[in-house]
Amino acid sequence: MRLVFMGTPEFAVPSLEALVGGSWEIQAVITQPDRPRGRGQRMQYSPIKEVAREAGLEVLQPEKASNPAFVEELKVLDPDAIVVVAFGQLIPPSILDMPTYGCINVHPSLLPRYRGASPIQQAIIDGCRKTGVTTMLLDQGWDTGDILLQEEVDITPEDTAETLEKRLAKVGARLLVNTLDRLAKGTLESRSQDDSQATYAYKLTKEAGQISWDATTDEIINLIRGVTPWPGAFTFSRGTLLKVWEVAEVPGEKTDAPSGTVLGVRDDGIIVATGSGSISLRVVQPPNRSRMGGRDYANGYHIDPGEILGGSLDGA
Repeated sequence: MRLVFMGTPEFAVPSLEALVGGSWEIQAVITQPDRPRGRGQRMQYSPIKEVAREAGLEVLQPEKASNPAFVEELKVLDPDAIVVVAFGQLIPPSILDMPTYGCINVHPSLLPRYRGASPIQQAIIDGCRKTGVTTMLLDQGWDTGDILLQEEVDITPEDTAETLEKRLAKVGARLLVNTLDRLAKGTLESRSQDDSQATYAYKLTKEAGQISWDATTDEIINLIRGVTPWPGAFTFSRGTLLKVWEVAEVPGEKTDAPSGTVLGVRDDGIIVATGSGSISLRVVQPPNRSRMGGRDYANGYHIDPGEILGGSLDGA
């Protein structure tokens, strides 16, 4: 089977590596153009470009996949299937209709649940105990194409979006190989999604990481896990943004204090009132500083019981 692979971030790397290590004929790898990144804004390759170059594969980087010249390049390659894993651009109908086996996508959720841009993060934020990976045939909708294969994955209480993404990427690579094998053998039939069961995980913004102390302790913990490492959880201390990296529930501790109130400081962190109890801020990060323990922050910045955390990005 002749393949073209379209992908960009780290999540797509295991899938490309699995194909490189197999018997597939990879005609080209398509990824996003090089972008300036980091404080120095130096041009950097995407993770997929790095892997493709090491494997000696041809790399194409169109600004837009709908560019007629790029579409013609793909037509010349005449792939049997196009694999799309977190490519980052809309695939136009001119490409969707091109390969014999279609455009096959690896999506990190159990579709039709969590269609959209942030399925991994949203599953954790919502407190789900299970998620999974779906291989599907792309159509012109937003993750609405027919399902090929699915595999369920447990979400552990310790998972962040970062750790869960790494596991799902490996599962996705294995599922992709199985999907392609069965398509080539003619032993796999697709099935349509039940649109009535669809939910959406929209692209997260920076504001999505703000902690609402009126929420329950579980909801706050799930939010922090779900937005780690990006966009990152945060609150405000005396009007200054404070990133929150690690927290833990303080069992059995109830309080009548307003949500967000600092109840005290212990060896394991700053104890803060929530909408249902209290929570310990174990690892935090003030502006222009490295991460530090909650107690160290409280001592260094003289955080006292009775202070209230919170506020908003616009200063309200």
